[in-house]
Amino acid sequence: MSINWLVVLGAGFIPLILGFIWYHPKVFGTIWIQLAGVSEEKAKQSNMALIFGVTLLLGIFLSAAMLTMVIHQTHMMSSLMNIPGFGVEGSEVNTYYLDFLNKYGNEFRTFKHGALHGMIGGILIAFPIVSVNAMFEQRSFKYILINAGFWTACMVLIGGVISAFA
Repeated sequence: MSINWLVVLGAGFIPLILGFIWYHPKVFGTIWIQLAGVSEEKAKQSNMALIFGVTLLLGIFLSAAMLTMVIHQTHMMSSLMNIPGFGVEGSEVNTYYLDFLNKYGNEFRTFKHGALHGMIGGILIAFPIVSVNAMFEQRSFKYILINAGFWTACMVLIGGVISAFA
């Protein structure tokens, strides 16, 4: 099974691009600034190059993690890779794996399927993480919805792109 790592790297840009739209003042930006307690003056003092760079790096990390969530064939590889002979041409386990990939290597490799797994990940992973942090920060439910919604949307898009194109 080959993975197009350029697609995985490219999908790492999704949080930056979607964040530009999501947190724009005409979408959720104005209300997010109020709920987060961030003043425009304080925001202007930020090192935006560092923030964008780290956001991209973490977006790439998220994309790599989403790869294993949306491409089911990786599970077969991880199940077999510690068996002696895996990766050795002509071995029984390697032949079994290659036959599996030839028959089923492109199953469930659509944008829709990846987006579904992204939605599941957003609801079951991003929403709880954002919610716990926000509750301890004494933030409102609206704040939770804006931020968890953003990460869920990111995971939907990343999952779809990776499943369809990686």
